[in-house]
Amino acid sequence: MHAIYEDPEVVALVCERFGPEVLGPDGRVDRSLLGPRAFAEEGGLAFLEQLVHPRVHAARDAWTAARMAADPVPPLLVCEVPVLFEGGIEAEFDAVLVVTASDATRRGRVEARGQDFGERSARQMPEAEKVARADRAFHNDGTVDDLRRWVADRFAEYSGRGCDSSIRHE
Repeated sequence: MHAIYEDPEVVALVCERFGPEVLGPDGRVDRSLLGPRAFAEEGGLAFLEQLVHPRVHAARDAWTAARMAADPVPPLLVCEVPVLFEGGIEAEFDAVLVVTASDATRRGRVEARGQDFGERSARQMPEAEKVARADRAFHNDGTVDDLRRWVADRFAEYSGRGCDSSIRHE
């Protein structure tokens, strides 16, 4: 859903709120510049959530409708929703699967992207609660192959047929 930040209306509103400094050299919203500003400004994240979430919902609904109109209909549709529980939208899905990791692993991954782990974690539901509320959970401290096998098993479980575990998320 990163494409939402390419919508001219969204770009204009983001620049109006956070300044043109959040644009990269290519004139596009640079989320690595926007994030720290949104976290630092009072109401910054709420502003972005109100701006982006309805567009994300509309895009997801359009994507789902297009897939359901296909012939044949896919055996399974999967949506990645980083703040599913925080947004209170888990009931919109038939099942919720959580991929998590230890705090140390998650911290390393977040900081490798130049983001503040503590700041982001403070705004999200604790991982243990997400795991407890999910239908299935996977602790992703292992290898990519471990994750692929788990995904293939869940595909088989939820779609009723097998899955090639070498399939990559694009």
